[in-house]
Amino acid sequence: MVFKRLLGSMGVGGPTVDTVLDPVSAVPGGSLSGEVRLTGGRADFDIERITLELVARVEAETEHGEHDGVAVFERFTVDGGFRLHEGEQRTVPFAVSLPWETPISELHGQALGIVLGVRTELGVAGAKDKGDLDAFAVRALPVQEAVLEALGQLGFGFKSADLEFGRIAGTGQQLPFYQEIELTPAPQYAHQVNEIEVTFLASPAGMEIVLEADKRGGRLSGGHDALARYTVHHDQTDHTNWNAEVDGWIRALLEAHGVRTANGAHGHDSYGHAGDKHDHAGHRSGPGMGTVVAAGAAGLAVGVVGGMVAAEVVDEVGDFFEGDEDEGDDEA
Repeated sequence: MVFKRLLGSMGVGGPTVDTVLDPVSAVPGGSLSGEVRLTGGRADFDIERITLELVARVEAETEHGEHDGVAVFERFTVDGGFRLHEGEQRTVPFAVSLPWETPISELHGQALGIVLGVRTELGVAGAKDKGDLDAFAVRALPVQEAVLEALGQLGFGFKSADLEFGRIAGTGQQLPFYQEIELTPAPQYAHQVNEIEVTFLASPAGMEIVLEADKRGGRLSGGHDALARYTVHHDQTDHTNWNAEVDGWIRALLEAHGVRTANGAHGHDSYGHAGDKHDHAGHRSGPGMGTVVAAGAAGLAVGVVGGMVAAEVVDEVGDFFEGDEDEGDDEA
């Protein structure tokens, strides 16, 4: 997808910029590539820098409630220090590395409702313009895919996914936000839990997997949250019975009470406690985008209820980017 915009800071006759991303979806910790295409205006301009910002739509909890916002989570300068002559066309190829904690936006090609974009910023003779946003997709790493597939085969269903501003206490989280994938319970656990939330925190060495259960209350006790964290390595993907592994995690999580530890299986590093996983008080995740993917025996990515998911995601992505561009136009 190509976005084109006359640089407002230069006025009529200024240079234009198109950012074109390669069509292949990226992975966390992998490369995002493409090119920035510049066309000179009606005069020569000194291009001090071309900067790419990785942005995401996140939900933030405030004293006034939960609100959506745009978070910048990485920034790269890909070129600069040259003069763009009148009418000149110049192409700047780039390949930048995504942070390992970059959230996944699709599973087996099915959109999860996560909005990610690249914003191009052109610094011209002491001025700058935010340019436009170009959406990009991030597919799951093998470990993430294996865990989600196991959950699907165990009977859990995809409910929604969103990005929450804040940090998960006790983890090695690097970004200022984290992804929550909310699941409906498998039939065998429906009497114990309302939903399960999964968060992946990837690093070069492996993956922290945070599980949180919204447990149902009993006759003599109210409902409460239980939390467990597990660490796995990237090279375990092909040597693990993931259905048995993940089922063991879920069973331990649902047996946790108070501050009791939920232990892992098969000797993997694991640690956890029950209670709220968030650093900020009172935060609870919302329903995300309300997308619903039916989970069948083949995993979480199977099926779209009523064919509505893709349309909803496309509409909301479009609204997000158009709203951001309008804001930029007002500032110019």
